[in-house]
Amino acid sequence: MRFLEKLSELVGKYMAIIVVIVAAVALFQPSALNWIKTSWVTTLLMIVMFGMGLTMKPADFAVVFKRPKDIIIGFIAQFSIMPLLAFALGKLFQLDDALLVGVILVGTCPGGTSSNVMTYLSKGDVALSVGMTSVSTVFAPIVTPALTYLLLKETVTVDMMSMFISIVQVVILPIGAGFVINKFFSETTQKAVKILPLVSVTAIVMIVAAVVSANSARIMDTGLIVFAVVILHNLLGYALGYGVARALGLPLSKKKAIAIEVGMQNSGLATSLAATSFPSLALATVPGAVFSVWHNISGAILANIFSQMKDEK
Repeated sequence: MRFLEKLSELVGKYMAIIVVIVAAVALFQPSALNWIKTSWVTTLLMIVMFGMGLTMKPADFAVVFKRPKDIIIGFIAQFSIMPLLAFALGKLFQLDDALLVGVILVGTCPGGTSSNVMTYLSKGDVALSVGMTSVSTVFAPIVTPALTYLLLKETVTVDMMSMFISIVQVVILPIGAGFVINKFFSETTQKAVKILPLVSVTAIVMIVAAVVSANSARIMDTGLIVFAVVILHNLLGYALGYGVARALGLPLSKKKAIAIEVGMQNSGLATSLAATSFPSLALATVPGAVFSVWHNISGAILANIFSQMKDEK
């Protein structure tokens, strides 16, 4: 068990590098990893969400009632900045329907699970970050399909009920199960939590490997456009999230948390939704896969920059 804990710590520390290496292999040597099937993506994401649930406690939601103003600011920023950026970038780069769907799904999904770690590393407001992730995830079954429909109704047919059911199955139920188990068996789960990074990173890496290897030829064909849009989406999300927090006069720790929470998305969910709700648009899974790789790199870099910043006060 001690070995697994050490390995888990190591894997968590170097997650960004591991994801990049696996993504590169999947892109340039897809045959080496195409044994990992895209049909596994939903199950793998459920494992990640279950792990997230195991780490959650009632106290994580207390911030919602203690600091509702901060949570509301973060919630509105999360579900306005990223969806609108996705739509604007898609139109600016004249993406085809499939890629536009994929980019908008990334934008309309809730905050990413690794945002809390990046906020901690950046010396930001971790409680706010956890609260924002929790609230955006809980509301995702309603908000994500609604925003996706509003932004894509002129482009493709959006089955809101199918998306709602998928998010409940893939996100809410596994998180809820983990939360309940942690509530009633906290002593056991506290031991298991120490090796969760190993499980979560393995699942995330397999999701990236499955999607990238299955779409390697398409990514190579559209690579520059997809990477440009994904990188701009992520970086502008950080910048605008930070800008909103600054304009509202929030302290530095909250600015860091909101910037990271807005810029980092649950791109694994976007990939899963693309595969299940838009099966005829194979390329729709690509932006989520690319975002999964990129935001872990940019998030680690931004956390390092933020950690050096001191509040003006």
